[in-house]
Amino acid sequence: MTQSALVIGATGQIGRQAVRALVEDGWEVTAASRTGADPQALPDGVREVRVDRKDTAALADALGDGYDVVVDTVAYDASDAGQLLSLADRIGSAVVISSAAVYLDDQGRSFDTQDDPDGQPRYPLPLPETNLTVPPGPSTYGTRKVELEQTLLAAADRLPATLLRAGAIHGTHSTYPRELHFVKRALDGRKVRILAYGGRSRFHPVHTSNLAELIRLAARRPGTRVLNAGDPHVPTVAEIATAIDEVLGHTATTFTIDGPPPTPTLGATPWSLAHPMVLDMSLAARDLDYQPPTTYEASLPTTVAWIADQLRTKDWREAFPRAAELAKAYNPYDYAEEDRWLATHGG
Repeated sequence: MTQSALVIGATGQIGRQAVRALVEDGWEVTAASRTGADPQALPDGVREVRVDRKDTAALADALGDGYDVVVDTVAYDASDAGQLLSLADRIGSAVVISSAAVYLDDQGRSFDTQDDPDGQPRYPLPLPETNLTVPPGPSTYGTRKVELEQTLLAAADRLPATLLRAGAIHGTHSTYPRELHFVKRALDGRKVRILAYGGRSRFHPVHTSNLAELIRLAARRPGTRVLNAGDPHVPTVAEIATAIDEVLGHTATTFTIDGPPPTPTLGATPWSLAHPMVLDMSLAARDLDYQPPTTYEASLPTTVAWIADQLRTKDWREAFPRAAELAKAYNPYDYAEEDRWLATHGG
């Protein structure tokens, strides 16, 4: 018998891939989103509904008599978890996106302390799901994701839920593609780049198709669990820069700074961590037989082509407003400042 799935946030970066993966696996899928999807972007046979997931009555209407699984790509905090639990009698199981930003090191450091003196976290390698997490609370992205996780995990008897702690998500249709950092530089013809921490930073990436595979597998095996979500290989930021250049046929010389970025525009990138974050993916392999369908490098040409296409007709701030919002205090493409630094330190 065909099983049914409701994907919340189906027009987003993760949701698009989740819908496709579930359809290909034989599920009867309903795509839920606030804005509605381009019908041509949906696989054949997918039903579409418009739902603001903050509107519980509207979500209840969308659930109707119920679904075998609800995939929630946009749940954020305890209130979102509570909303799912209030409708648990219509949900067979849930797969919910969390974040690797929840992790805490043994000195109490996390992503939330990165701007503090000696605040860069130093996680075990690899980083398992059993590691400490930040306390739950409403103050930051990480603490709110922990609220989400703990609320759902405490109600395992009412709603089996798989929480996926995603690393640095990449792929098309992102409002904040990290790869923009190097794609724009290449398109601008920039022949040099400066990388902090010696260019050795490693922040575990996860392509949306790999996330979608974890979603598909978890939907097939309902249960209450927390799993890391990452690609099979974790490149350094220097390797990422080189790989993007190769896709675009560009060449640039790399200059490195041994320590942290001296200013927000010198050497900083969306992957710049003082110490590596490499997620332990062994539990996903054991529990779900997870085998990632792609690698960072193999998926990169499609992502880069999509970003470049957005930049052909729009300024980067218009094309990627969330990236612009995160960088509103400074210009990440301040080449003049880089040139001044290079004049003194470039050798």
